[in-house]
Amino acid sequence: MASSFLEIISRLFGWVYTLCWSLSFYPQPIVNFRRKSTSGTTVDFPAINILGFAAYFISNVAFLYSPHIRKEYALRHHGLTPTVQPNDVAFAAHATVLSAITLSQYFPAIWGFDKTANRGSRISKGIVLIIIGSAIVVGGASFIVSLKHDDDPKSGWAWIDVIYTVSYIKLFVTLVKYFPQLVTNYRNRSTKGWSIAQILLDFAGGILSLGQLGIDSYLQHDWSGITGNPVKLALGNASIFFDILFMVQHYCLYTGKQGRALYEDEEDPLLGESGRPERTN
Repeated sequence: MASSFLEIISRLFGWVYTLCWSLSFYPQPIVNFRRKSTSGTTVDFPAINILGFAAYFISNVAFLYSPHIRKEYALRHHGLTPTVQPNDVAFAAHATVLSAITLSQYFPAIWGFDKTANRGSRISKGIVLIIIGSAIVVGGASFIVSLKHDDDPKSGWAWIDVIYTVSYIKLFVTLVKYFPQLVTNYRNRSTKGWSIAQILLDFAGGILSLGQLGIDSYLQHDWSGITGNPVKLALGNASIFFDILFMVQHYCLYTGKQGRALYEDEEDPLLGESGRPERTN
């Protein structure tokens, strides 16, 4: 009886956190559209989000629907199945699409935004290098596994390691993607243009995601359900940590401030020599 109740709670947590995290992708493009501007935000955030969530989608689909990957997972985790749920796949797919839509807003001609208010939307070299490096890492892992396909999947190289590599890309992206926006808020002395609603929804989703992971592992009577899904564990913790930093910026440090004026002749190190940030309104 208790197990059935916990299974219901797990599913409820899963779909509610999926809803919270999914809804968190709407406030920023809506704010951009209403302002006809992306000023106050950085293009790096949606750009690297596409990479991260595409990787997350691929790894979730493999863990949930690939018989071969699930078999290799079971060999390494006492015959258990991955703790990935259908809501994880749905969330990753939705997040990838919404990130692409948000990225498109940094091209003023597409949305009819004022071009003079949306300069400096070039993706930074650091993000470009991360994207290229991710492709190289996954390609390298695939090459190694193809050479060692006769290894024992339980202890040697196997295709599940390629999937883990793809999932670690999402983990790495989550650890670095917030920094450009945090620095932008700090330099502007304001969170103007950056939607706090997305942060609150993201925070709630992170709490519920960790709750579902814990319940699922408890039901399996094996906490390797957590260690076997390190990306979901890290995503929840990382999201909560950075969300708290954004909330401190918005509600404590820069509350009521319109932001320090940024002049067209002042170079923004986040943008490099290719762009100049606009004066905040």
